[in-house]
Amino acid sequence: MAKTQDGTAPAAELPAEAAREFAMQRVSLPLPDDPADPGPEEGAVRGNDAHEWRTLTVESGDSLARLLQGLDIEYPVIHALASAGEAGKRLARLRPGEELRLGFDPETEALQRLVYAPTVQRQLVFERQGEEPDFSGRIVEQDLERRLLHANGQIETSLFVAAAEADLPDRVTMELVDIFRWDIDFIYNIRRGDRFTLVYEAYFREGERVSTGNIVAAEFVNQGQVHRALRYQRPGGGVDYFAPDGTSMRKAFLRTPVEFSRISSRFGSRRHPISNQLRNHNGVDYAARRGTPVQATGNGRIVSRGRNGGYGNMVVISHAGRYSTAYAHLSRFASGHSIGSRVSQGETIGYVGSTGASTGPHLHYEFRVDGRHRNPLAFDFPSVEPVADEHMDHFRQHIAPRVAQLDTLHRAYAAVD
Repeated sequence: MAKTQDGTAPAAELPAEAAREFAMQRVSLPLPDDPADPGPEEGAVRGNDAHEWRTLTVESGDSLARLLQGLDIEYPVIHALASAGEAGKRLARLRPGEELRLGFDPETEALQRLVYAPTVQRQLVFERQGEEPDFSGRIVEQDLERRLLHANGQIETSLFVAAAEADLPDRVTMELVDIFRWDIDFIYNIRRGDRFTLVYEAYFREGERVSTGNIVAAEFVNQGQVHRALRYQRPGGGVDYFAPDGTSMRKAFLRTPVEFSRISSRFGSRRHPISNQLRNHNGVDYAARRGTPVQATGNGRIVSRGRNGGYGNMVVISHAGRYSTAYAHLSRFASGHSIGSRVSQGETIGYVGSTGASTGPHLHYEFRVDGRHRNPLAFDFPSVEPVADEHMDHFRQHIAPRVAQLDTLHRAYAAVD
C-alpha cells in the first residue's frame, strides 16, 4: 500500500469501516537504558518492588513541603529532595492536579523513592542514597506513540453531548469550536442534524492513551453548509488552520462579542421596548449577566469611550479604516484602555450592564462598514493572512492526504446513516 508524505496510508485506500487509527507513528524521544517505573498502585507490590506506595494529588496552594509534612516527613528529607539537582528544582513548581507517587520502606517507613510526572513525556525520579536523607534525582524522557485518530458525531441536543458520545476529549472539542468560531456561531447557529468529523493526534504509552495533540483536519456541517479546516505550517512561519482553498479560518472579526449569552433583539425593524415605536434596530442585543466580559471582535483602535446618551457607557473601535464596531450599555470599562488605545481581537474592553436606555442587563453591539450599519450575524467577514501564492503548491501537497481522509470519512459515515 502506498504511503503519504507523513507516513500514513492515503484515505482513499482505506475501507469504509476503517478502524479508529489512520496512522501510527513513533515519536523520537530519548529513552534511558533504565526507564523509570512509577511503581504499582497504592498498597500493591509488583515484581521485586517491595515499596509501599502512596499517591498525593497537588491542590491549589500546595507546595512540596506542605504535601510531605502532611505525611510526617521531616524537613531534612524534604530539603534533600529539593536539592537533588535540576530535577529537584522542578519540585518547586508543582501545579494543581499533578501527582506525586511516594515509595516507603515497609519496615522503617522511611521514604525511599518519589516519582513525579510533570508531563506525559517526562518523569522525575528521586531515590534515597544510603541511610542519610540524601536523594539523587534524574529526568526520564518516556517513549510515546503518536497516532492519528478520527471522530464523528451528529448533534441531537448539543455539540458537547455529541462530542462526548463520540469519545472526543473535552480539550479537542474546545479546539474544534475555536477553529470554526469565525464561521459558526456555536451558541445560536447550531441545529439538530449538524455533523462534525475530525482527525486529531493522540499519544499512547504501552497501549494506553495518555494525552491528545492537535486537530490536523476537521469538517463541520452546519445547516447544510460544509466547512473544512486543515492544519498547516507556513514555510518559515507559524502554524494555523486554513480552508482547502488556502484562505485562513481566522477572520478579521469574531461572530459574537459576548460568550455564554443569548440574543434578545436582532438586527432590523422592531418595536422599541421603551418607546413602543416601530423603528430600525441597527445592532444586535446580547442578554447576559451583569459583569459578563465584552470582547473586541477585531483588532483596532478605540476612538470613543465614555457616556453616550441612551447608549449609556459605550466603546467605539475603528478597524482598518472601513470598519468600526460599537459596544453599548456597559456597566463599566476594562482598565488599561483609553481613547487611542490599540486593542486585539478577543481582548476584554468592558462588562455587560444596563446603563442608558436599557430595560435590563445586555450588550448592544453594532457593526459598521464605511459608516453604514450592517448585520453582524449575516455579514461575510474578510479572512486574514491567506496562504501566499508562492506557497500554494506546497500547501496543496501537504493537505492532499488530509482532504482525502475527510472525503473517505464523509462517505463512510454517510453510508452508515
